[in-house]
Amino acid sequence: MTALPTRIAHNGFTLPAIGLGTYRLNGEAGAAAIAAGIDAGYRLVDSAFNYENEGAVGRGVADAKTDRTEVVVTTKLPGRHHPSEKARTSIEESRFRLGLDVTDLHLIHWPNPIQDEYVQAWAALVDAQQRGLVRQIGVSNFLPEHLERIERETGVRPVVNQIELHPYFPQEEQIAYHREHGIITEAWSPIGRAKDLMNEQVILEVAAAHDISPAQTVLAWHVAREIVAIPKASSLEHQQANLAAVSVVLDAAEVDAITALGRSNGRLFDADPRTHEES
Repeated sequence: MTALPTRIAHNGFTLPAIGLGTYRLNGEAGAAAIAAGIDAGYRLVDSAFNYENEGAVGRGVADAKTDRTEVVVTTKLPGRHHPSEKARTSIEESRFRLGLDVTDLHLIHWPNPIQDEYVQAWAALVDAQQRGLVRQIGVSNFLPEHLERIERETGVRPVVNQIELHPYFPQEEQIAYHREHGIITEAWSPIGRAKDLMNEQVILEVAAAHDISPAQTVLAWHVAREIVAIPKASSLEHQQANLAAVSVVLDAAEVDAITALGRSNGRLFDADPRTHEES
């Protein structure tokens, strides 16, 4: 297998340029799909407490023929578990569900700023890392003001921020902030959930120029922007196609043309981190 390009954080932690999203990959079928994806070449698997599939992810990792040490397993702390003691227990429970001695990467799923307990949650992750329960810690859907606050109050900077990111919502300012501070940008829903995106003229033209699919074109756009994309794929065919997109090289003009698809209201749903409250 061709080695995947990697992204590096401020502390030297690295992630491959593409990971396997597992939302709605549950039960035996989900575990089998995850194991197949790992053996096809994925070295990053993304889950969350609220996906209710940490058991399937852990089983998939265990069933894969690939050595466990080669795979970065990620999960996320839900909003209802932000208070210190709840966070501590949730982190431990996720590790048990995954069936791992150590969770490779644990994120806060949303900042929930109205609830305003995300600093407690971050402190709990810092503590879990110090206790050896998790290797690396990060966040998801945090804005710069949230990132700055948790570092100011704990002295610890996240290695990752997983955010909504796709051509309709290219997040250029947020990406620039991450680069400046050595935070790896991960993209959830990297090809969007809107079928309209796959029919955009510029996407179709770039796809034709490289003899690839529209979905592969969008993933190649993420690679060119040095983002870690986490597309969900349950079938081996789609998993392999997504992995193949990492080797496609777009030129600067193609990247800029796809980025220009950005919209002021490009979010997939009403989930602005300034106001969104996850349960």
